[in-house]
Amino acid sequence: MKKNTPITTLFVDVGGVLLTNGWDHHARRRAAKHFQLNWAEMQARHELNFEIQEEDKITFQEYLDRVVFWKKRPFTRAEFRQFMFAQSKPFTEMIELVRSLKTKFKLKVFVVSNEAREVNAYRIRQFKLAEFVDAFISSCFVRLRKPDGDIFRLALDIAQVPARQIVYIENTPLFVQVAEGLGIRSILHTDYQSTCAQLSSLGLRLGAGIIPQLKKPSA
Repeated sequence: MKKNTPITTLFVDVGGVLLTNGWDHHARRRAAKHFQLNWAEMQARHELNFEIQEEDKITFQEYLDRVVFWKKRPFTRAEFRQFMFAQSKPFTEMIELVRSLKTKFKLKVFVVSNEAREVNAYRIRQFKLAEFVDAFISSCFVRLRKPDGDIFRLALDIAQVPARQIVYIENTPLFVQVAEGLGIRSILHTDYQSTCAQLSSLGLRLGAGIIPQLKKPSA
């Protein structure tokens, strides 16, 4: 694939790229400690339910009932929900990078992510992602999850641009591999600077060929 093909579109993951992960292993550990839950028990129940929750086949209420509130607790669902949502933090410089690239190069931006509906909706609203994202191909909306290649095929259909004109920013190696297998040039995101360098090599440069250092990501 020719590297000099102009990029017109960005596909971007959310958790681990634009924001911290919404409800990952670390967040669940913190919740178990904060609410004094049996970690192994909670984790086992989560593992049995998270995929169908991310595909919107059970509701947020059902997920909580199965994973946490299957027996009486000394705290409320509202308290647990608030704690869950508070785990999401922005990577400010990555958000500003995507905003700046979209503005300068008039790119289309599409999110391709695995997220449960309530967490996804909160993160879109809280961090104003809809201000610069053209469409959200989220697992909870399309009922497909990465690494299923069909979620990327659907994203290509929605974007209506050739795969060779897209660059995908993703922090999970397997998902990068799947996207590249469909002809989508992909960047394995590990940190801000290396992603900037790879974008620059593809012609997506800000300023005098250098991506400026922006704010540090929030903790």
